[in-house]
Amino acid sequence: MAKSASATGIFPHADEPLLHGGDLDAARRLFPDAPARPFLDLSTGINPNPYPLSDFGGEAFARLPEASAIARLTATAATAYGAPSAAHVVAAPGTQILAALVAALLPPGRAAILSPTYAEHARVAALAGHNVRHVRDLGATGDATLVIVTNPNNPDGRITARDDLLAAAADLRRRGGLLVVDEAFMEVGPERASLAADVVRGNIVVLRSFGKFFGLAGLRLGFALLDPVLAARFAAALGPWPVSGPALAVGAKALADTEWIARTRRELAQAARRLDAILTAAELEIAGGTALFRLTRSRAAGALFRHLGRSGIFVRSFPDDPALLRFGLPGSEPDWERLQAAIAGDWRSG
Repeated sequence: MAKSASATGIFPHADEPLLHGGDLDAARRLFPDAPARPFLDLSTGINPNPYPLSDFGGEAFARLPEASAIARLTATAATAYGAPSAAHVVAAPGTQILAALVAALLPPGRAAILSPTYAEHARVAALAGHNVRHVRDLGATGDATLVIVTNPNNPDGRITARDDLLAAAADLRRRGGLLVVDEAFMEVGPERASLAADVVRGNIVVLRSFGKFFGLAGLRLGFALLDPVLAARFAAALGPWPVSGPALAVGAKALADTEWIARTRRELAQAARRLDAILTAAELEIAGGTALFRLTRSRAAGALFRHLGRSGIFVRSFPDDPALLRFGLPGSEPDWERLQAAIAGDWRSG
């Protein structure tokens, strides 16, 4: 059971620990005396400089989404992610709902989740009736029929080798099991690490998040890449209008914009190096991360969390491991300067 906020000592004014980043309502409750200016939210792994939105006209909002627009989006996503075809792609309003559908594909049994990782996978697997076990490596999954891996991992950026994942999938296939790989951060992951092309093997499901890399989390768009028979089941469960008209238009345009994608990958890598320099100058150990976030370790992490919060800067903390903090990327030069000034202050005794 997760410790209460008071038990960790990091959240003295909250009744519950923060379970995810981006919860600014919680930030305001925790730090009511923070400066009146808006919080600088560094608690997520979302690109702070989103894909530029165009004027798609009123029809995207006024009309029900058409099947041809959904087909166009899934075809574009298949190309962008490297899936075998559009028939292997299902679009949904975020990967959250897809994770729940995946967990329900198998009858209740044993689920193994490579941990520590994104907590929502354990929650939806348990809701689907599975007995959930957290494991540290793929060799410890035992007789689980549902294995879930986040790759690159959140929050430490750990990469699970493609060959190891394929070996796990082959082992699961022999007992009718399923491998789920959450590739929410694969846009900034290693080249050729994705299992998108391998969903033809039948028992592999890959989840791809649109909002993180493109910086449009509020659009609520995500994809499952999987066997066409399973894809048809998902599509039927989601109904005829699974994605909003604006999300269809934005998603199709952004996923096809290879120039913006390549440039953004370079810019994010450069920004991550800049963040490393700020964090290491503050004597924080870089414990992992991706080009969209950095995980740090420090015995004084609680003091830094409180200091930044009182300065109006919100980072991701982990009640189960109070020595860890995760930092997202600032989006503008004033935001970078604000972080650097705050973290250079006297916080170790706070």
